[in-house]
Amino acid sequence: MSNLGDWVYLIALNLMILNMTGSAAAVAGLYMLKPLASMCTSFWSGSVIDRFNKRRIMIILDVIRAMLVASIPFFSSLFIIYVIVFLINMASSFFEPTATTYITKLIPPERRKRFNSLHNLMTSGAFVIGPAIAGALVFIGSAALAIYMNALSFMLSAFVLYFLPSMDMENTTSKDNLSFKMLKEDWGVVLAYSKKAVYVMGVYALFEFALLFTAALDSTEVVFTRRVLGLSEESYGVLVSIAGVGFILGSAFVTIFVYKLKLQHLIGIGTSMTAIGYLIYALSSGFIGGSIGVFVLSFALACAHTGFITFYQNNLPVEIMGRIVSVVSVFNAILTMMFILLISMLVEIIHVKAAVITGSVLMLVVSLVLLTMTLLPRGFTYFKEKTAKAL
Repeated sequence: MSNLGDWVYLIALNLMILNMTGSAAAVAGLYMLKPLASMCTSFWSGSVIDRFNKRRIMIILDVIRAMLVASIPFFSSLFIIYVIVFLINMASSFFEPTATTYITKLIPPERRKRFNSLHNLMTSGAFVIGPAIAGALVFIGSAALAIYMNALSFMLSAFVLYFLPSMDMENTTSKDNLSFKMLKEDWGVVLAYSKKAVYVMGVYALFEFALLFTAALDSTEVVFTRRVLGLSEESYGVLVSIAGVGFILGSAFVTIFVYKLKLQHLIGIGTSMTAIGYLIYALSSGFIGGSIGVFVLSFALACAHTGFITFYQNNLPVEIMGRIVSVVSVFNAILTMMFILLISMLVEIIHVKAAVITGSVLMLVVSLVLLTMTLLPRGFTYFKEKTAKAL
């Protein structure tokens, strides 16, 4: 519910900022707030996640996000809206590793891959349906109405979470105060684990590194589709819908064949096919080639994402999972901003098509290294799964 609301809120907020300022740069500024918020949150959030009741944290964060989102239409100052959106993104970057850790505790190992594929299916459904709902709400009401609906979705999410079981024993809930010494010790714990579990962290790092290129390449999509593919706004909307359909079908494919698909193939082949999809898209000069590219990359990305999430849920120790995911998120946010800035500079220095082709080729190289690593005999033990009969 909150994911569906997020898409409604994103579209409505973009329209609201554009109507207020008339500036595309002001809208683009919204997209820089997410990695900035992640940087400010992730270096300490894991220490809280692993020590406190995760269900309670998620409920509190949903209520906070609901109140912050609901306050946006009351302000006309761009700076204040940016501050509110920044705080919302901080809460979201805190929520995601909390939810992943909670899910790992809640879902039995033999059911995780199926759960993750269904979760991806619902996420991709929100990606397609959310903008349509936002458009309808803006049409019958206003952007403010769509934003209020997002606030309501967070409250409904908190309400549902209240009825889920608590996976943390109350007598093990830490009462320690967050301190610099604790953060230093926790980062030391993550570093020590990384040295011990080189293969697991290697796969983790390579997958995240490959996905950095998707963020950088996505930041150029409007310019690329208009200048290179020569698409109208309507055709661009169709292209985005095709990507959503690809993600839905990819998630459905994994859901149907969940017990026949191996994790190493989902991760290695899925990531490589995502890069190939980007390359097809980058080499295109019209709507048909671009459509094929975005369909292939979104279909493959759904498969890769399901495999990756299941892989690290099965291999990372759940008692320090929040800290590991949060530490990785810090570096991910820094590199994401660097990659977006780098590809933006390349677009200005060389032609946008050359910049997108360069990014796609580099992503393919990283993906092939990841594919090779997942197929190494020494790694097979990390991809073993407990079997379960289909529901």
